[in-house]
Amino acid sequence: MKDVTAIILGGGRGSRLYPLTLERSKPAVSFAGKYRLIDIPISNCINSGMKRIFVLTQFLSASMHRHIMQTYQFDVFSNGFVDILAAEQTPDNADWFQGTSDAVRATLNHTLYYQADQVVILGGDHLYRMDYSEMVKFHRETGADITLGVYPVPREEAGRMGLMLADRTGRVTEFKEKPRDPAVIDRFKAPGELFERAGQAAPPETYLASMGIYVFETAVLREVLKDNSKTDFGKEVIPAAIAPHKVMAYPFTGYWRDIGTIASFFEANLELVDSRPPFNLHQGGWPFYTRSRSLPPSRITGSEIHDALVVEGATVTGAVITNSIVGTRGRVRTGSVLKDVIFMGSDFYEGEQQLGVAEAAPAPGLPRLGIGQGCRIERCIIDKNCRIGDGVIIHAHPDVAEAENDLCWIRDGITILPKGTVVPPGTEL
Repeated sequence: MKDVTAIILGGGRGSRLYPLTLERSKPAVSFAGKYRLIDIPISNCINSGMKRIFVLTQFLSASMHRHIMQTYQFDVFSNGFVDILAAEQTPDNADWFQGTSDAVRATLNHTLYYQADQVVILGGDHLYRMDYSEMVKFHRETGADITLGVYPVPREEAGRMGLMLADRTGRVTEFKEKPRDPAVIDRFKAPGELFERAGQAAPPETYLASMGIYVFETAVLREVLKDNSKTDFGKEVIPAAIAPHKVMAYPFTGYWRDIGTIASFFEANLELVDSRPPFNLHQGGWPFYTRSRSLPPSRITGSEIHDALVVEGATVTGAVITNSIVGTRGRVRTGSVLKDVIFMGSDFYEGEQQLGVAEAAPAPGLPRLGIGQGCRIERCIIDKNCRIGDGVIIHAHPDVAEAENDLCWIRDGITILPKGTVVPPGTEL
């Protein structure tokens, strides 16, 4: 794997995750109360033995840049690095990245500065645990020019994914990005032999969906990116490469989740608190890395906690928490009840000095950081640094698809408080 370079696409505007992406890029969004989404692909790379990693960024990237610089520092003997490449103007190109393949094309002079036999290209907004070295091994053994990570999906999910048709050997013969025609979707049914040959159970009645994970021979990557008019891998580059190149499908049946929408983000987080979560963070041998904060243990006094994650530095006093996550430095005060809540916590404690500037003490009447006393909150995402006053009630809104006001957004029936929101005492949402 020392001859493999990894490129992680740092995400675009992330509009489907609004308002969590109003002040940050999609891969910089908090996950499980302590990680960021970008930690997933970077950790998978490190655990797979790939330590030459580039992250391509463009929109609202300062938060993610800071996180990566503070987290991923290799020693001088490893020859490893995580390098951040932002969109830049050059004498030949003054435009922003126009799409996934355009971002890779625009940065080739940096990413291919180091000799590499293969290049692995990854998305930054998926949740999964995968050994990329096994995929690279498959790529080499089959003599592929391009290998696509594929995941079995049922018929009802096929229309919102990039689908591919593969023969019994695994060679891809057709690729279609998010087909809508039912007759077209039916043609993309997966051959069971593809999974059986990989030593995996053949899922019944499934379709091959692209995971957004690609392995390219370096020379082939240069060739397919020559056409500047092709700006997206799924819509243009991959379909055009199938005829002239050997494109193979690498089957993966472990846990994989696209968390690019509010509903999928909410569900993927709260699944972590199950007694038998489908994606188990508490598994040895494959750690997910994030910033080390040197915070004290969480302190929980006089409270009832049922099916929850409470992250380091949090304080829960006299509260009832069910099926929820309390993030870093999160504060939940006496008499409050949380159910189905993702509380991301805070970047600092009240009055803590940050970057040489002391956080100002709250103005008279301004609620303290965290959740006040006697609150009732249900089916809600509370972004970082929010101040929720005493007696606030946030109801579940399962029948509301979309709504928005000065204090909150509702998406897919889930109430979201944007970063830094101040909710006055006694408010009912």
